[in-house]
Amino acid sequence: MMQRDAALSVLADHYPDGIVVPVYQSAFDWMAIRPHPLNYLCTGAMGQASSHALGLALGCPGEKVVVLDGDGSLLMNLGALVTIANAAPKNLVHFLCYNGEYEVNGRFPVPGGRGVDFAGIAQAAGIPNVFSFSELEDFEDRVGEILRLEGPVFVVLAVAQGTAYPQDYPAIHSAASRETFRQALRERISSSA
Repeated sequence: MMQRDAALSVLADHYPDGIVVPVYQSAFDWMAIRPHPLNYLCTGAMGQASSHALGLALGCPGEKVVVLDGDGSLLMNLGALVTIANAAPKNLVHFLCYNGEYEVNGRFPVPGGRGVDFAGIAQAAGIPNVFSFSELEDFEDRVGEILRLEGPVFVVLAVAQGTAYPQDYPAIHSAASRETFRQALRERISSSA
């Protein structure tokens, strides 16, 4: 098993400048590891990260969209995997930080704990490219290749808590964060048009 912040740091090294939809503990880690105006910190409800990322991927087909989901969050919206598979966005990469608990809500276990086969669920939903990693070195060796694949892509990262970053809820729910993202996205799309 790898520390989540170590895995996210590896991802940031390979994906320094694109759209990212991080939620809850992954968002707090990501804000510290890769602060960027294209971090979409506005999902607002557990389970919605993959749906928001799908909307962004469909609306911005020329941009890679990465979602940093949690297992507890995804369990609240498993149907999104079928919807993603059906829409088949070529630019969507869905990373699932799998730790078997609702970390930001008191570290309560998720249903099924660490016994849920999220990779198997994603495959059964029809996601064509599915990967699982529990060792940082393996993930580091493959992440570049994974980010170059045509999506949708689903990646399970078996993680444990790493560095404890501040849980800045006002930042992830602020109107200023939403406006910063909107402006950065407008600029990105207009410069690539």
